[in-house]
Amino acid sequence: MIRLAGMHRDSIVDGPGIRLSIYVQGCPHRCPGCHNPETHDPGGGYEADLEELAALIKAHRAGIDGVTISGGEPFEQPEPLAALAGRVLEEGLNLIIYSGYRFEDLLAKSRHDHNIRRLLEAGWLLVDGPYRLEERDCNLPFRGSKNQRLVDLQASLDSGKAVEWPAGMEKEKVLTGADHLSGGI
Repeated sequence: MIRLAGMHRDSIVDGPGIRLSIYVQGCPHRCPGCHNPETHDPGGGYEADLEELAALIKAHRAGIDGVTISGGEPFEQPEPLAALAGRVLEEGLNLIIYSGYRFEDLLAKSRHDHNIRRLLEAGWLLVDGPYRLEERDCNLPFRGSKNQRLVDLQASLDSGKAVEWPAGMEKEKVLTGADHLSGGI
């Protein structure tokens, strides 16, 4: 089971292309000015069955370019989300993950929790860092504040440090987002 806040089937703001966006429930960051404050309470939202979510992704496979997991904080539920990420990859879709944690913090946490590592390995792009109202910038693609980064997960995991996408690559990368699928979880 996964605790969710909701889903959006045809998002064009949660990453390049048309995306199925899954919003998880529960967030320890509670960033002032958060776009999804209703996701903060870990007891809110509703329980969703992993198999039903996987079936929904499969049913919408033809009409989307990828899946985005946002929140809330996805890395508060790494075990079921790592399993779901595997199903996303099985469908040949790319996966974007939003997190209030920085990549470096997640990498350190992954040394003690293999599900965090599995979720990172399944991802194509990580939008990392807490939302900072004082750094708000509505012109940034796929993020809300200047401190947040678009992190190429596969290159970052290979190098052991955050590798950001070059400026202007956001839309072009949707065409190559499934390139890492041979690695997998």
